[in-house]
Amino acid sequence: MGSLEMERKTVGWAARDSSGILSPYTYTLRNTGPEDVYVKVMCCGICHTDVHQVKNDLGMSTYPMVPGHEVVGEVIEVGSGVTKFRAGDVVGVGCIVGCCGSCRPCKADIEQYCNKKIWSYNDVYTDGNPTQGGFAGAMVVHQKFVVKIPDGMAPEQAAPLLCAGVTVYSPLNHFGLKGSGLRGGILGLGGVGHMGVKIAKAMGHHVTVISSSDRKREEALEHLGADDYLVSSNAERMQELADSLDYIIDTIPVFHPLEPYLSLLKVDGKLILMGVINTPLQFVTPMVMLGRKSITGSFIGSMKETEEMLEFCKEKGLSSTIEIVKMDYINTAFERLEKNDVRYRFVMDVAGSNLDQ
Repeated sequence: MGSLEMERKTVGWAARDSSGILSPYTYTLRNTGPEDVYVKVMCCGICHTDVHQVKNDLGMSTYPMVPGHEVVGEVIEVGSGVTKFRAGDVVGVGCIVGCCGSCRPCKADIEQYCNKKIWSYNDVYTDGNPTQGGFAGAMVVHQKFVVKIPDGMAPEQAAPLLCAGVTVYSPLNHFGLKGSGLRGGILGLGGVGHMGVKIAKAMGHHVTVISSSDRKREEALEHLGADDYLVSSNAERMQELADSLDYIIDTIPVFHPLEPYLSLLKVDGKLILMGVINTPLQFVTPMVMLGRKSITGSFIGSMKETEEMLEFCKEKGLSSTIEIVKMDYINTAFERLEKNDVRYRFVMDVAGSNLDQ
């Protein structure tokens, strides 16, 4: 089809201020161009970052704000320059909808590290209009930032993979930790953590879930398939597992000490930070020096990695553990998410919701 020149309106659920309360909001989608895809939203996962953003926890929120960056929908129309998609395709949109295309990260296909990347929401697009996310009826997205959902994968199962799934897959891929036989730790068993267990197990890793209490032991071992469960306050067990892990994926989104977990790593082991924490973390340098250990971070994943991850999950039959809710439940879902009262990801049935009330 040709370039979509006309503007369209849609209804999303937006926060108006840092109370974070969402309610219906009608707005105009940005002008569509030859490389844009017009997507009718089917469902959208709810990420902890959405809570941070609507409540201005990071100090850079602008309102009205329609959150949502784990979006699955149906392509309704495409611009004349779109080659990867056609009407009727089921596609996904993640955290990013734009980049400069010319910097070193962009040229290396790791556009998530572009300094001029454009977020799916709470940002400004190149035309000067604010970006709005997937808690809405529709989105207009450049084809580079749209991925095909593999045939046979349920939309509601695919949604959390677009953030939680690729966030785990990317560092395992980049740091050469995809081979079978590795021993990994997953610190924190939330939305990202539960996908960490599933993906690492599918890669053939021995997986230890590390938690502050016994509360999720049965869930980790019996339902998610972890090999071991370690309570971090159990000094005897912590000592027993010292120097045993090749890596730890640290998903904790609040301040916590690093030294206990560094002690679990083998020589050359990696502590990979994933939680968004705006409080400085601390450690004493010998904990790193005496084992040549690394503290590093990783941020979501590239579009290429997202495509690879979706195919990997399809091949291995992986799915997210989700609770499906309607849009009018969103404020309650946010309250529950803040209390970690969800197994393990809320997914909003946008298409099945009445967005106007």
